[in-house]
Amino acid sequence: MTLTHPEADIVERLEAASAKMSRVRDATSSVIFGQERVIDLTLITLLAGGHALLIGVPGLAKTSLVETLGRVLGLDNKRIQFTPDLMPSDIVGSEVLEETANGSRSFRFIKGPIFTQLLMADEINRASPKTQSALLQAMQEHHVTVAGHRYDVPSPFHVLATQNPLEQEGTYPLPEAQLDRFLLQVDVSYPDVVAERRMLFATTGTEDRRPQPVLSAQDLAAAQRLVRQIPVSDQVVEAILRLVRAARPGTPEAGHRVNDYVAWGPGPRASQALMLAVRARALMDGRLAPSIDDVIALAEPILKHRMALSFAARADDVPITEIVANLTKQLG
Repeated sequence: MTLTHPEADIVERLEAASAKMSRVRDATSSVIFGQERVIDLTLITLLAGGHALLIGVPGLAKTSLVETLGRVLGLDNKRIQFTPDLMPSDIVGSEVLEETANGSRSFRFIKGPIFTQLLMADEINRASPKTQSALLQAMQEHHVTVAGHRYDVPSPFHVLATQNPLEQEGTYPLPEAQLDRFLLQVDVSYPDVVAERRMLFATTGTEDRRPQPVLSAQDLAAAQRLVRQIPVSDQVVEAILRLVRAARPGTPEAGHRVNDYVAWGPGPRASQALMLAVRARALMDGRLAPSIDDVIALAEPILKHRMALSFAARADDVPITEIVANLTKQLG
């Protein structure tokens, strides 16, 4: 079958974008050892135009990952260290009263660190819920409102937040409304012994490990637009709908384990996240269309932070990962 000109053009652009993302992956992996899955999921999040929540104990290179991605992707990036005394104005900025040379006074808005392309919210769960919610408007609407005036954040705009496990002291659970704004929840685990051995030599020597930029902000924006043009088959769409609807207790699609163990399930934003993320994963792998395997692979990082366990689940020690795994089995 001969491809028409528009079809041939999108295939060529997909292949070029996939090759560039492969170089981004390699450049990031040369600095971040033993976290290939974490790198892939974070890149999928950025390609889909979303935000990611990186969860893991301290010392697993979460901060280094965000700094490395900012450099490799050519994005302006800033970091906010979340602490219990951090205020919303420390994030979005504030107005100050200035006096001119002629004696007149006026307010001037001083932008906060949120006005960047790649924002690292470090240890986001150490700040109070009031401060955490200051990110909500910018994450969803890409602008903030201060004193009745709207200020747009740069484009592209992504938040990569790191979080320590909630069982550690001095942390606050993130509000459900904010959790839903994160496209993926990425669990960062310990590296294997081979990766940790490489890390020991690479990080304690004299070699300069800073990677060179591979993309620009314009390249990333073009790839994000391309992701939205990737076709999705009816079978994949049906799999997404079946999975998300089956995770909601009280619906006809929900099974007895969901009804018994899930207090509330994912909303329509989860379906939208899956639709974008499976396309981004296909582009990362150099494929022209996503498959049901993509839905299965991304179900856990997309769903588990959008579901809450019931008291019965906690009493029976049933983890959310087990519930999601049972849901994905129905797709295979």
